[in-house]
Amino acid sequence: MSRDFASNWDKKDSTSTTDRLKEAIRPPGPLKPRIESAQRSLQMQVQRLDQINSRLVERQRVMFEKVVDAIRRHDQARATIYANEVAEIRKMAKLIMQSRLALESIIVRLGTLEDLGDVITNLAPAIGVVSSIRRSIGQVTPEADKEMGEISNLLSSILVEAGQSGNYTVSFDTANEDAQKIMEEAAALAETRLKDQFPDLPTSASSQQTRQ
Repeated sequence: MSRDFASNWDKKDSTSTTDRLKEAIRPPGPLKPRIESAQRSLQMQVQRLDQINSRLVERQRVMFEKVVDAIRRHDQARATIYANEVAEIRKMAKLIMQSRLALESIIVRLGTLEDLGDVITNLAPAIGVVSSIRRSIGQVTPEADKEMGEISNLLSSILVEAGQSGNYTVSFDTANEDAQKIMEEAAALAETRLKDQFPDLPTSASSQQTRQ
């Protein structure tokens, strides 16, 4: 680790929580507190996604009960409509869960950075993941679109400074592959978790929904 990088790593950050994200567009400061600030901001996004997921789970529960009730009354047309709604809710829930799990993975990575090489290796794919999630959930939660953009800018500024400090170059091909892997692993885990959250639709409704 270079002396400049070491001295630029551990300085304490005295800025308020409100001001931290604003630092993304200002001249770079000490790296470690800025990375910790990014972690906290990402954790806030995880909490936001948890809230959205809770609402989706409740919405799915209501619609699921309507499917069951429609089948009980032999109203197959209405059961199919409700089943389609359940399917859409589950698609959205999978997207939210995948995004949440991917952000958690990034938070963990940021917490294990110890030297300049770690910063370069982990920040580049982290930026790719944040950008991907921003595109995915921007229409679901517009306020998150702006905040995720600020987080991406903050991580990018840290990456540029770290690269300049150690005269490193970033392999964007490798970073993109790593980001894609993180998203794929999150998608697979999200699929498993959603099976625990959402029960299967009654057979008659699900078969009708599949033919839509």
